[in-house]
Amino acid sequence: MGVTPFRHPVDWSSIEQVMKERQLSDVFDKSAAKMREHGMSEVAISQFKHLYDVWRNDEGSTCIRERDVEPLTGVQSFHDIYETIDHDKAVDAFAKTAFLKLNGGLGTSMGLDCAKSLLPVRRHKAKQMRFIDIIIGQVLTARTRLGVELPLTLMNSFRTSKDTMKVLHHNRKFHQESIPMEIVQHVEPKIDLATGEPVSFPQNPDLEWCPPGHGDLYSTIWESGLLDKLEEHGFKYLFISNSDNLGARPSRTLAQYFENSGAPFMVEVARRTEADRKGGHIVRDRRTGRLMLREMSQVAPEDKKDAQNIDKHPYFNTNSIWVRVDALKALLAEHDGVLPLPVILNHKTVDPTDSSTTPVLQLETAMGAAIGLFEGAICVQVDRMRFLPVKTTDDLFIMRSDRFHLTDSYEMEDGNYIFPNVTLDPRYYKNIHDFDERFPYNVPSLAAANSVTIEGDWTFGRDVVLFADAKLEDTGEARYVPNGEYVGPQGVEPDDWI
Repeated sequence: MGVTPFRHPVDWSSIEQVMKERQLSDVFDKSAAKMREHGMSEVAISQFKHLYDVWRNDEGSTCIRERDVEPLTGVQSFHDIYETIDHDKAVDAFAKTAFLKLNGGLGTSMGLDCAKSLLPVRRHKAKQMRFIDIIIGQVLTARTRLGVELPLTLMNSFRTSKDTMKVLHHNRKFHQESIPMEIVQHVEPKIDLATGEPVSFPQNPDLEWCPPGHGDLYSTIWESGLLDKLEEHGFKYLFISNSDNLGARPSRTLAQYFENSGAPFMVEVARRTEADRKGGHIVRDRRTGRLMLREMSQVAPEDKKDAQNIDKHPYFNTNSIWVRVDALKALLAEHDGVLPLPVILNHKTVDPTDSSTTPVLQLETAMGAAIGLFEGAICVQVDRMRFLPVKTTDDLFIMRSDRFHLTDSYEMEDGNYIFPNVTLDPRYYKNIHDFDERFPYNVPSLAAANSVTIEGDWTFGRDVVLFADAKLEDTGEARYVPNGEYVGPQGVEPDDWI
């Protein structure tokens, strides 16, 4: 009688996991090969692999549950800080600060085909001023008035580098030798949602690529050697903000507060209004005590009511951050230049203007999410004067209006920074060229307006005034508001008196 040999039980789950990982690796290798052919670095490929692995292992959709966080409250305000700072001493902290602007966006949401920073914002002493002109003006003002070096570095994309650097080089007053004026962010393949492979689009191969979100800033900084350059020339702090936020200008007060705090990382936050309730906000992790950025895409459906409660969670992230150069350098070294940031899944089509093209996934990270990686990170509450983003032509409408005055210090100045709610018909005003065509002289006066709603195709003459809850309704045909007219809740006001 034969003896049945003893066999170990087969661990099918382990085998399936190994097979799955091998298949995922084979699929990812196609993206890695495409990136190498495109001249991308190993750091860029490593970063994309992190994003890809998180997505394929279903870790990217992890929610930050309400029960696991505590609201952030009692944040120190800029006004309180201003009263306690020695402003003469603050120049010393400011002298150790460098300025970095995220400048990779093309403004495609407004129909732009160039860097958004080249879009005219308003005139100053008859001269047309673009975002980049105002940013340079803010830097030169600080250099001249405070006697500091304040180097400016732009994080450009391959699409914005040439045009914006041409502006810097042609500005006769702007000079910078020791610190690089630009670093160039990475690109990554758009992923074919059906296969997980890099998408192919022969009609326009440029559309096969996308940026990895502004969280790519950190690996780009690491690879560029910028931190070494800053340390070499005595800079200890880096202030980072978006180029389309003209309120995020250099501040010696915040530089001194950041130095005094000893914190490695500081985020500027502002009080949420109902208009901000769906945006990213800062919370505290109950388990670790660390601050976290929670985007609405990370909120479970049953937690949405709490997450959008602006009294419970009163602060939103302005995406303006301060970081200590040595702390950032140490953290990046620990992670070989690729920070383990939460992954944002952005579903689009390969040609975002054509919904019939291949569905793709863009894997992104958020710059502000790094707050969760720094022990002892803090927030500071700022007013709306430091948060003036332009994401749409609705925002641009306000910036170009008489609500603002561009000062000789290149500050966008307003009386109270409480702006009317503006809704322009996207069929006729979303594209910047359509927008400019319908406001050939300038946008109307907003000084007396509580809200503005324009429905339909309206073109405006000179010196039009909007007041109260101004509204123009769609009449089904193109219409014109004559010079000097007043527009209120009833539309164009009649010019006869009863």
